[in-house]
Order: sequence, then structure tokens, then C-alpha cells
Amino acid sequence: MVISKTPFRISFVGGGSDLPSYYLNHGGAVLSTSIDKYIYLSMHSYFIGNKYFLKYSKNELVDTITDIKHPIIREVFRHFDITGVDFNSSADLPSGTGMGSSSSFTSGLINLCCTFKGMYMSRESIADLACKIEIDILKEPIGKQDQYACAVGGLNFIEFNKDNTVNVEKIHLDVEKSDTMSNNLLLFYLGNTRSASSVLGEQKQNIEDGKKIENLSKMVKLAYELKSEILKGEIDALGESLHKGWILKKELASGISSEVIDHYYDLAINAGAMGGKLLGAGGGGFLLFYVKPDKHTKVKNALRDLTYTEFKFDNSGTKIIY
Repeated sequence: MVISKTPFRISFVGGGSDLPSYYLNHGGAVLSTSIDKYIYLSMHSYFIGNKYFLKYSKNELVDTITDIKHPIIREVFRHFDITGVDFNSSADLPSGTGMGSSSSFTSGLINLCCTFKGMYMSRESIADLACKIEIDILKEPIGKQDQYACAVGGLNFIEFNKDNTVNVEKIHLDVEKSDTMSNNLLLFYLGNTRSASSVLGEQKQNIEDGKKIENLSKMVKLAYELKSEILKGEIDALGESLHKGWILKKELASGISSEVIDHYYDLAINAGAMGGKLLGAGGGGFLLFYVKPDKHTKVKNALRDLTYTEFKFDNSGTKIIY
């Protein structure tokens, strides 16, 4: 048996600039980190011939790769020529909550299959293949940030270049600064899980709009500025950057925010949060806020109708644990 463990991620600023419709013309950048919430995938040889027994949110027992209904499993298995396996999936968080779960699944599955076949791939190579499968083969209207954030792990500044290459720069903080940043981030679950595809599809179309391009360019600039501030030890700059980025992001597509999301966001800001954002493409999932310690209780009380979720940063990326 082989078991992979792959983290989910939270994106701070620059999200949306990783869509090819933007970065191929302008270049994009995001600042993000992986966290200690994971998806676990396991696989071993199936005892009945060359069948595939797949257990995720659904169960499948099929004879050929072509018969597999789960598109990511089908295409990753096809790439590695996987036959006769019993596959299982479980996760710390539900899918469709803005944590990069789909790309975490893809990256973890590639790592799993690679190890199962006795092969080795670097984490950046895993991320690159995950992008090819999700974007090029499955034609999902998504960007590239999640695959790299989940596969590589840690706090990263990720650039998406006009020549379609990706640069991953590790942001190294001392333990005190890293703990301060992590401890000042509060995460609340809104519910209302959704697929990112519909929101990102509209956002992709809107990128042709001059106003949307201007907003994305400002978000990319914010990512560079925040990286500079964090490297100087100015951790509190994250609060203002999150707020500025969220205001810009809401204008990219109609489904990103809602009256409910705006209501809870305003409650948190009025209770003392320095800034925040909805994680992921939009529409539901998790709200993230940067809050100084003396305001934690007040913000938690203001958002008591939501589920508070503790987390810490992860530095490992996708890995094989068995």
C-alpha cells in the first residue's frame, strides 16, 4: 500500500492573476501558504484481476480506465498506466470550500501513482503535471496557483510568466514571525460549498474588460508589495493587503461575494479585524481574517454563527507517508 498526504492552501493576494487569459499577456503573481489540513489518498493492488475499485465521495468498480467517471482519477491513471488497484480518498475539510481541494487531490494522486510505479518526481514537476491534467486535458477554467501551493508547500511567492513558466520563491521567516502571522489569522466556515469552475469561468471572460485587467494588475502589485513587507518583518501588512485585495477581487465576477458574505465580512471588520477575504474563487467556503490578539475574542463573538476552524502553517507539501 502507498499513502500520500497533501496539504490544502490559503491564498493571500494575487488570486486570479494565475489564469492563463491574464498572465500570458501581463504576468501574474500570488502569495500563499499551505496549511495543516490535508487530503489523504491510499492505493494498493486489487485482488480481483485488473479491475478498479475507487472510493471517494462515490464508489466505482470498473474494468477499464475509460470507464472511470471521476475525471482526475481517470486522466492521472491513464498518464501512469495504472491497472488493478483499490483506491481510497479522505480529507480534513470538505471539497469546494476555497482551499484548493481539487488541485490538492490531483497533486496528491500524481505523487501516489508515481510512487506506486516506483518512480520519482520533484514537487514542482508534480505541480506542473497537475496543471497539464486539470487545465490542458480536462479544460477546467482554473489557474495554476493551487497546484504549486499544495504540491510544493510552505509560504511561497509564485510568479506566472508570459512564457507559461512558473517561478516559486520560498518566503523564509524566523519561527517568531511565522508564528505571529499564523496566530493572527482566523478562519471561519461559511458553508455553501461550490465548484470554482462557474465563478472562474465568468472571471476568465471578464478579463477582457479593461477594468478587470486594471484590478488584477493592482492585485499583482499588492502581492509584490506584501512580499517585500513580510521579508522586512512587517507581518501586520498582511491585514491591509487582504482588505485591499478583497475589495478589488469582488469586482472581478458577480458570483464572488454575496449579501451574506458581505454581512459577515463587515461584522469582522467592525469587531477589529484589520482585513480579510473569502478564500477561493468565490460564492462560499471559508472567510479568513487578520486579527491582532487583543481583538480575537471580539471577532469570534461577532462571527459566532459561523464555524471557527483552527489551523497552522504547513511546510512540507505533498509527501508519501507510507
